[in-house]
Amino acid sequence: MRRPLITIACIAAALAVTPPAVGQTARPEPGPLTIAKQGSFFVGGRDVTSDTLSTLPNYAPSGTITVDQMYVRYQVPAGPLGIPVTLVHGCCLTGKTWETTPDGRMGWDEYFVRRGHPTYVIDQVWRGRSAANPSSINAVRAGKAPVEQLPTVFSAGHEGAWAIFRFGKTYPEVMPGLRFPLAAQAEFWKQMVPDSLASLPTPNPTVPALSDLAGRIGGTVLMSHSQSGIYPFQAATLSRRGIAGIVSIEPGACPEPTDDMAPYRDLPILVVFGDYVDAFPRWAPRLRTCRAFVAAANAAGGRAELLLLPDIGIKGNSHMLMQDDNSLEIADLLLDWIDRHAGAAR
Repeated sequence: MRRPLITIACIAAALAVTPPAVGQTARPEPGPLTIAKQGSFFVGGRDVTSDTLSTLPNYAPSGTITVDQMYVRYQVPAGPLGIPVTLVHGCCLTGKTWETTPDGRMGWDEYFVRRGHPTYVIDQVWRGRSAANPSSINAVRAGKAPVEQLPTVFSAGHEGAWAIFRFGKTYPEVMPGLRFPLAAQAEFWKQMVPDSLASLPTPNPTVPALSDLAGRIGGTVLMSHSQSGIYPFQAATLSRRGIAGIVSIEPGACPEPTDDMAPYRDLPILVVFGDYVDAFPRWAPRLRTCRAFVAAANAAGGRAELLLLPDIGIKGNSHMLMQDDNSLEIADLLLDWIDRHAGAAR
């Protein structure tokens, strides 16, 4: 009786060192990643002259800075190319959303490249590597402006974000069958950054930057998430040039069904939601609006679809489904849709 127990203990110890992803189909080691080119650049931006750039004696308060530019990192694989995909992160996060998962698995940015798609990852304007404007903060600090003119900046705390990301209804409760790797949540929380959305104009300057980027690429699928879910739709209202399709993952908002549907006519659109949506007052109304938008877009000659993962038997996915334990299976679904719809329309 003791020998099997020792064997089981050894297996358990081995799994504790390199735990398999629960629910993720076993995949062979991918081997070296071969790319033709990679790099980074900025899109957009404007110069601002200010007398409150600094309150430090070693830096001049007056001068010109560039703001509202959007950072873009790209990788182009070697070999035959699929349609490019542009990945746009959501609230309180950066382009890290799409990179290595909190528990160390391959992120979508790498996986899409391995599947043959040139991949562009952005940091929203005033977020991550996209510069913010400190002038109004320093103006208040220097006594040149009232406190009321301070910009509004917010962060999502672990406890509040718990329900926003649908890990559970109340921190630290967990939804049954949740596929987010909660054992690695400490790494996830490190991704969270302050968000200046409330201090930016509408539409967010990220929107015209995305429109410009799509034109530069010459054809790309804009894949957005959460807060940025509406941005590709707003970019399409500016210009359809370069927008080959839209994949909006768990959008914070879809266009209203009463909006002008002309910008979306013949445009491949996929709206995706994970699990537990109807159990959360924050998310259920958003799903209803997106359903209504899809119906309105198609009635106006659109090519829109809504995919609720539990409807096809995929359950347990959180709001952060690109980091859930079945993330690559979901990536395969999205890339197959892109190849069939946006790729064919390119």
